[in-house]
Amino acid sequence: MRSSYSRLLLLLLERSTDPIHLFDHANFFGLVLILKVGAEFIGTFILIFTAAATPIVNKQLGGLSVFALSATPALAVTTIIFSTGHICGAHLNPSVTISFAALGQFPWIQVPVYIVAQLLASVLASFILKGVYYPDIAAGVTVPIGSDLQAFVLELVISFILMFVNTALATDRSAVGDMAAVAVGATVFVNNLAASQATGASMNPARTIGPAIAANCYKSLWVYIVAPTLGCLLGAAGYTIVRTTGASKPKKWGRNELLQ
Repeated sequence: MRSSYSRLLLLLLERSTDPIHLFDHANFFGLVLILKVGAEFIGTFILIFTAAATPIVNKQLGGLSVFALSATPALAVTTIIFSTGHICGAHLNPSVTISFAALGQFPWIQVPVYIVAQLLASVLASFILKGVYYPDIAAGVTVPIGSDLQAFVLELVISFILMFVNTALATDRSAVGDMAAVAVGATVFVNNLAASQATGASMNPARTIGPAIAANCYKSLWVYIVAPTLGCLLGAAGYTIVRTTGASKPKKWGRNELLQ
């Protein structure tokens, strides 16, 4: 038993310069999930920190246009997908994780772990912002400018658009996967242009929950949990329906091809 264990450790060390072999043997120890969840936590932290910081800075200093406010989360998503998409899929969003699982593109057993990591990252990023920019953390919370119904419809639609694009790029081999990060970032950008002035363009329960806890501001929180999740599920289903049968072959596990 001891010699077998030693031989396995030596094999890991011999192949440590090859990431794919290292991941294969890491599966034996259950380390792949830890790596994936860690990458998801870091990616979500970066997204929430930057996306929530921008409106706070704008409140304190002013001068940022709607284009600048929209570009920040878009660029953050783009860089995160480029840097961590091959490790964890870079969902960054509980609604996206649930939707991929509903499509059969992500294992349900990992969904709770991913969502906990996303929410913890959001809370951590938000409390750091609260400490740095106190007392203006409330500016980083997404709240409706108009009615809850208006906010619900807008968040539903932009989440639908986001997940429609996500599903195409992550599950369809006919889509241009190499530029997935740019396509998703562009989608986040146009969605922010369309809705950020009315709802904050959350599209993501983690984007709202963390700042809401840090600011103790829970106005219309249900909208930012239900609407993105429903919108993402509809977006995933929408692309699955319109995809031409036979013209494309589904991928497995979204952007996590390295970890299959």
